[in-house]
Parts: sequence; structure tokens; C-alpha cells
Amino acid sequence: MREFTHRVILITGASSGIGKALACALAPHSPKLVLVARDQARLQEVALICESLGASALVIPTDVTDSQACSAMIQQAASKFSRIDVLVNNAGMSMWSTVEDVQDMRLFQQVMAVNFFGSVYCTKFALPFLKKTQGRIVAISSVASLTGVPSHSAYCASKHALNGFFESLRIELAGTGVTVTIVAPDFVQSEIHERSVGANGLPFGRVLRGHSRFLTAERCADTIVKGMAQRKRLVFTSWRGQWGRWLKLVSPQCIDWMARRGVADADRH
Repeated sequence: MREFTHRVILITGASSGIGKALACALAPHSPKLVLVARDQARLQEVALICESLGASALVIPTDVTDSQACSAMIQQAASKFSRIDVLVNNAGMSMWSTVEDVQDMRLFQQVMAVNFFGSVYCTKFALPFLKKTQGRIVAISSVASLTGVPSHSAYCASKHALNGFFESLRIELAGTGVTVTIVAPDFVQSEIHERSVGANGLPFGRVLRGHSRFLTAERCADTIVKGMAQRKRLVFTSWRGQWGRWLKLVSPQCIDWMARRGVADADRH
């Protein structure tokens, strides 16, 4: 895809999961990748893989919940490459607890800080550079952004907020050449589930039993790259997400049942 050759593509949450798979999927197109996450060692490993595939890579360890750190990261990337063509807001975390069972109310703030404010900060500071290149903004949301999901109230809330922010931003950017693509993945094979915080605020600590049936991060990344190239408004990775938003309009009770069933199926043999 020539759209990404020599383009500067910044990916948050690039040390694992969808972010890592996305970096590796883009690498053969010879982009200039800016890999962002907190774990520098893991970012370096991803950078080496991407460079072996044909990309150049810059590693910038950053905590996206820190607005000043996000500003410094964007400035460092722009200073290194003189431009930013694509911003992929992928950094995220999940939770696994009912509202009733949550023991530490700071859990809600923590999830919102990573999933929502992290994307807001990076986008805000990258906008001047993206407008110069008529670039692309990609927000990795979730099918959970389109409905409620039991035991994922904080996660759903953060993704609903993410959608509202980027839908509004898309309208604000009309005429600038900058496009916004929202991606709504279904369950994906990644570490996000194992790292999900539980009711006590500690990591969930185990892989979901249905993990092997989930979409692989690599296939998910391929779908995202195609959507990015076409500057799509909304990208789904499953039929459940594609049809679910329409079904919700005519049979919301059915969607509630599907959400309960989906979570139950994800954690069964």
C-alpha cells in the first residue's frame, strides 16, 4: 500500500496485542513508525521486528495518561521526522467486574484515564501536524462502545466516550483533509484480558478460556490497515459488531442477551 510508504505513523500501545500486530502489518510498506507505550524493552523488541520487515522505527516510552508526557512525545516524533501522517490511538486497558463488586472507585478513573484521556491528549497535540499532512486519525475503540457489556462497565463507558469524542472531532475537521477512522474490534487474542483489572484493582491474571477462539491480533491488524488505507469512518472485525448496531434499534433486548452470552462464551471452555 503506497499510502503508507515513507509515511510517519505513530502507534500508542505498540508493545503488545493489536498495537504490535498493527506495527508489524504496516512495516513491509516501509513506513516510519513511532512506537509508543510504557515498556521500553518490549517496544525495542517490536522495533527490531519492524525494522527487519522494512520499516524504520523510533521508540518513545510514554505514559499516555500524562498530558505533558504526551505533548513531549508528539514533539519528539515531529522533531525526528518533521511530520506526522497517521496517529493510531490504540493504548488501552480493560476491567472485569460488576459495578456492585468494585472495591476501589478509582478503578473507573484509571480505565477512563488510559482509554479516553490518553487518546484525547495524543490527538490534541498531534492535530497541528496532522492538518499539515492531511493525515489520518485512527481510534481503536470496541464493539463495547456500541452497547453495554456486563462486568465491563468502566471499559464500556470509556469506549462510549471515545466514540463521542472522535465523532465530534470528525465534524470539526471537515474541510481540513484530516480523516477519522473508528475501529470497533470484537474479542481479540491479546494480553488485554489477562491484564484486565478486577474488582480489587489487581490484574485479572489469567487468559480467558475462550481465548483460542478469538480473532487473532494479526487478522485484526490486517482489517485495520485496510480501513486506514480507505479512510473509512467505522471498521468492524466481526459480524456481531456489524449487525449488532442495527439490531439494537429494532430489538434492544436481543442485544442485551447477546452481550450477556458473549461475555459468558468468552470465559467458557
